[in-house]
Amino acid sequence: MAKRGRKTSKKKKSPSKKKEKKNIEGTLLENFVNLQRVLTNLAVKFDSLSDQISKLLQLFEISAKSFVEKETPELGDKEKDKEFLEKLDKLMDQNKTIAKGLTLMEEKLKERIYGPEELNIGEERPRPKF
Repeated sequence: MAKRGRKTSKKKKSPSKKKEKKNIEGTLLENFVNLQRVLTNLAVKFDSLSDQISKLLQLFEISAKSFVEKETPELGDKEKDKEFLEKLDKLMDQNKTIAKGLTLMEEKLKERIYGPEELNIGEERPRPKF
């Protein structure tokens, strides 16, 4: 028996699917063009940024050279530095003398409070509260 009404031919794409495919291709093409524009714009901006950074580095180099020229110590500055170092040395010597004096005073006070017999070297002793 033969079946009627059925054809064994392939289904053809409908016109709406063709339009949809063309629409998608057009949209993709438009997006790629827009992406290329953005990338080109970005490349131009990076180039501009690179130039500006180069100029900024040149400015820093000029500033550093100028600073070094202005801050070069002259003979008078060396004298001031030498005087300052001598004063610091004197101050350190005075500090050492004061520290020795305080140490001696502490020992004398401990002898008065604890007595000379109670002070044995190496033993822990209670500290008085002043």
